[in-house]
Amino acid sequence: MPGKQIAVETIVAAPVTVTWQAYTTPGDITHWNVASDDWHRPSASVDLREGSKFVSRMEARDGGMGFDFEGTYTAIVPHEPIAYTFGGREAVV
Repeated sequence: MPGKQIAVETIVAAPVTVTWQAYTTPGDITHWNVASDDWHRPSASVDLREGSKFVSRMEARDGGMGFDFEGTYTAIVPHEPIAYTFGGREAVV
């Protein structure tokens, strides 16, 4: 759907440095970044440089399905929103 945008906002009750680490450290990502309790993220990799990739694996706990979520960083400024592309789309988090 070209031209369509979705905006989601949330308030995180943690210092920016803690949130930044949780979002950019593979070991942290595998602990918090899941869709629901019946999913898990067994692996994640992060190359935190513009033009570099991130990949994380999402799998159903029952082993029924899984997929890789991956993208390319387009803007990295420490402790600021991170921009990336994935599947032909753009995101800023």
